[in-house]
Amino acid sequence: MNQLNLFIELTRLKKPIGFMLLFWPCAWGLTLAYDFTSNLNNYFFYLILFFLGAVLMRSAGCIVNDILDKEFDAKVFRTKDRPIASQRISIRLASIYAFVLCFFAFLVLLNFNLFTIILALGSMPLAFTYPLMKRYTYWPQLFLGITFNYGLILGWSAIHNEVDLAPIIFYLGAIFWTLGYDTIYGYQDIKDDEIIGLKSTSIKFKGNSKKFLFTCYILLMTFFLIGGYYMKFSSIYYLFLLIPIFHLFFYQMRIFNIKNPSNCLIAFKSNNFLGLVIFLIILMVKI
Repeated sequence: MNQLNLFIELTRLKKPIGFMLLFWPCAWGLTLAYDFTSNLNNYFFYLILFFLGAVLMRSAGCIVNDILDKEFDAKVFRTKDRPIASQRISIRLASIYAFVLCFFAFLVLLNFNLFTIILALGSMPLAFTYPLMKRYTYWPQLFLGITFNYGLILGWSAIHNEVDLAPIIFYLGAIFWTLGYDTIYGYQDIKDDEIIGLKSTSIKFKGNSKKFLFTCYILLMTFFLIGGYYMKFSSIYYLFLLIPIFHLFFYQMRIFNIKNPSNCLIAFKSNNFLGLVIFLIILMVKI
């Protein structure tokens, strides 16, 4: 039972915000691509596969992140008690867990077409090297955005067996979404990160945090508006986009305070709601 609890703690399974933020772009891409006049069984089948894939890959990613960051995590107040940093679990056992999770994720991936499998495998080097970026660049959140939203492209290719301009437009918008919310997340650790020499957009823009966040979210919504135009969505799409616009600019940015870590966490977690809303909007105009 103790090992099970350590595994759950190591993979952050009690913190679903991580795998949900990985899942939503997959669901967006799948829904954008799907023809809802056809059999819906395939849609729900792929939706379940993407959810399982998000849980498995995020869990594996957490382990790889903790292995690479074990020295840094031990020096940061929020992360010093993680299983690897606190030496409650060995790197060898953690590596075995990561391998098993990746193996099951690969089994999930085999249910897709060959083009999607190749696309997914092509993203793996970036996915597992992302934790190293904070050592060398102030833009690790950008690399996370490129990686975390890749499922949007995969969702489209799973249906069409190719990549079109439409998912790329939405993908670019989603990158700025991640760039924004992960910058918010980074403010929880900014003091410790500065002391130990790590880099992030949270540190780079700490003097203009709200301006940077505003820019990210403006670009997010701009790409989503362009994407809706390209997809020839009805006016209902633009009307309901007012909900995420209000959420981003009148809720998240209002409660966001770099000097209050708990507020940063609340603002960050609210992006799960945003992902759900965007999913429902796309689903509504596609049905």
